Amino acid sequence: MIDRRRLETGGFIVFLVAITVAMCVVVSTFAVALLWSGLAAILFQSLYQWLLMRWPGRRNLAAAMTLLIIFVAVIVPTLIIGSLMIDQSASVYARLQSGQINFGAYFQQIHDALPNRIQGALDKAGLNSFEQAQSRVSTILGNSVRSIAGQALSIGRNAAAFVLSFGIGLYVTFFLLRDGDKVGPAIRRALPLEHSVAKTLVDKFVAVVRATIKGSVIVGLAQGALGAVTFWIVGLPAALLWGLLMALTSLLPALGPALVWVPVAVYLLATGAIWQGVVVIVSGVVVIGLADNILRPILVGRDTGIPDYIVLVSTLGGIEAVGISGIVVGPVVAALFLTAWQVLTEQRHAQVTDPVRPE
Repeated sequence: MIDRRRLETGGFIVFLVAITVAMCVVVSTFAVALLWSGLAAILFQSLYQWLLMRWPGRRNLAAAMTLLIIFVAVIVPTLIIGSLMIDQSASVYARLQSGQINFGAYFQQIHDALPNRIQGALDKAGLNSFEQAQSRVSTILGNSVRSIAGQALSIGRNAAAFVLSFGIGLYVTFFLLRDGDKVGPAIRRALPLEHSVAKTLVDKFVAVVRATIKGSVIVGLAQGALGAVTFWIVGLPAALLWGLLMALTSLLPALGPALVWVPVAVYLLATGAIWQGVVVIVSGVVVIGLADNILRPILVGRDTGIPDYIVLVSTLGGIEAVGISGIVVGPVVAALFLTAWQVLTEQRHAQVTDPVRPE
């Protein structure tokens, strides 16, 4: 005989899964906007709470003021920098297409400027010496710059869709800020997990989101800005675009922005621009390099417990899977993965060390 209760429960679960999938499909167009709305609400929740303490009971006003601060301090500067970056991207993209920018020629200049002994050592290294390595590295750099320029141009072409998503993001952020202290616990209670496990996962999620945005994104933007200023001082074209590339590489542990400024410094020194190369090296080592060591402890506050190699792999994988949002999505998924396995290990260990005794 069929158990009616189990049948009804199973039917409800099937309906719940189906309607959840349907809801995800419906809002998938604005998934990125909703994601960043949630991230902004988590990051600026403390600011909202501080304003709410100054205006007790006026939740709408506190949320509106928080949104205004976000708009003025974060969004407006981002839009201004973004418009400048689109202009530079268009210029660089056109010069790449016309052949005015040729990374192969730049590497050939470096090769010709090197001492004969170093040239000979490179020739004896294999791979048909410097030429094939030059071709490969030039292709990689060219594709990277072309990809960044193409992404910037696509944002400019899809301005209407961007404005719509932007407006929805602000609208949702307002309500997440205002009702965040209710939404968070409601989600935690709705998770089909033990209370302690759900609390651990939610706390880890919030901690990694804050650490990733404050410790990676903000530090990366700071290093990119310093790099852009350095490149502008030495007279390199499209300094803002190269600064963006430096901000992206700052997400990679160990090497980071050095992947950008070291080749630039080598090129400047090899082509006779001595003082420009020295400025880039000093800025890269002293200013840009120390920015991470100074800013990250101040902004992050506490360690997320994710090894550097997992941060590297999850960040690159996240960017490959979901685009620029993968900067946050990748480390968050990795952190939840590690936390879930840690919880499972602790539970199994507890069962082994403290088995339930039969009465």
